[in-house]
Amino acid sequence: MATDGGGGGGAAPSPTAKKANLLDAYSIKHLLDETVSEVAKSKGYAEDARLSNRRLAVGAAVIAVALLAQFYPGKFPENRDVLLACIALYAALNVALQIVTYTKEKNAILFTYPPAGSFNRTGLVISSKLPRLSDMYTLTIASADPQSKSSSEPVHFSKSVTKWFTEDGVLVEGLFWKDVEKLIDDYNSDHRSK
Repeated sequence: MATDGGGGGGAAPSPTAKKANLLDAYSIKHLLDETVSEVAKSKGYAEDARLSNRRLAVGAAVIAVALLAQFYPGKFPENRDVLLACIALYAALNVALQIVTYTKEKNAILFTYPPAGSFNRTGLVISSKLPRLSDMYTLTIASADPQSKSSSEPVHFSKSVTKWFTEDGVLVEGLFWKDVEKLIDDYNSDHRSK
């Protein structure tokens, strides 16, 4: 099977072949997820990094608390209250990070803003799954704000990754781009039909 260099209507993918280790589900998922992000960006969806930036800020606060506990001047009995406060704050910030990951991010690979000039007021949340011992890749596109009147019903597909890779592990990018573009178009057509 030859690599299709066309992007199926969007920006053409890179001419260099993308390759994954077919024995490593993480490698396959990572390559497909990166390509999904490229397709969404080629369709006019800019990445919304606000949630990632907030997670980084909380992570930096966790590190600052750990550094304060480690390097606070004074020996143990004297700095006991500071250490207890640091331990409590460290635990609370880590729990907050886990809650955000579990409730907001889930399997999300990309959050977007709505396309420029669009009447849609919400961006997309694109998420994917590739179970560890399965070849079925599930891609889901949903509204970033499901309560918004301009949101659409989520759309998804589940397909075997064998449809997009050669025996050597090279991604047949044109086929995968077409599938992802069709899913984005299905989501947008559902929005237009409302």
